[in-house]
Amino acid sequence: MRRLIGILFIVISSASFGTLAILGRYAYQDGMDIFTVLFLRFTISAAIMTVILLLRREHFPRGRVLLQLIGMGALGYVAGAYLYLEAIRHASAGLVALLLYLYPLFVTVLSTIVLREQVAPVKIFALVLAFVGTAFTVRPQGGEVIGILMSIGGALVYSIYIIVGANVMKHVSAVQSSTIIFASAGLVYGVLTGINGAHFPASNSGWVTMIGIILVCTVIPVVTFLAGLERIGPTSAAMLSTLEPVVTVLLAAWLFGERLGLIILFGGGLILVAVVLLARSELRIPAK
Repeated sequence: MRRLIGILFIVISSASFGTLAILGRYAYQDGMDIFTVLFLRFTISAAIMTVILLLRREHFPRGRVLLQLIGMGALGYVAGAYLYLEAIRHASAGLVALLLYLYPLFVTVLSTIVLREQVAPVKIFALVLAFVGTAFTVRPQGGEVIGILMSIGGALVYSIYIIVGANVMKHVSAVQSSTIIFASAGLVYGVLTGINGAHFPASNSGWVTMIGIILVCTVIPVVTFLAGLERIGPTSAAMLSTLEPVVTVLLAAWLFGERLGLIILFGGGLILVAVVLLARSELRIPAK
């Protein structure tokens, strides 16, 4: 039951994260810029999580765990977002998305080396299947070398974030960790917003979109991801997260009328097969 709950948490997280690209498009149409969106996203999310933390009567993390969480927020989120945004300037969005989804492979390697995690053959097969499915889903095209390197760098940063998180989650709850991660990222983006100038929502619909980004794309997915990560480990959590581009593509087709060709549907099908294989593998693992 514990691993099943962990799988469900990661699926919820992936589906929620998959809405970010959609809501982000609406935010930019309302006049907001990337730094302002991220500043509001993480700062308000941190305030919400602080209230939940106090209501649950949990204490703020301390010592080494606190420093690790600050690093996950201030370095992991900031560096990852920067590399992603810069990569898009030098390579196609599809290629950047594909290379970003190298992170399950990186997580698998790092988990084996750092955490001594045993990787079953079915997980390797699911990993390859998910990566091939992602390639079909995002329809990658070409790009400059610097864009490719930044995309791979972003995948590596996120992989390290997950590995560090797997260790940190042994000592704190998802609420405690999320509070510090959000606050740290919000502080850094607050400074960047101050330097570049703030561009707040220009309409009520813009604020509604921002609330959606805060709740649906931040609070829910990060808390559920960290809770799932603690239950099923970094490798499985990373692989299950490949559901995210499927959700994004389906929403884009529904809301923006983007066409779903056979190749995209085939890629999405491969990802779903990989997720099912991985889920079945996880459920066969005896509870500890």
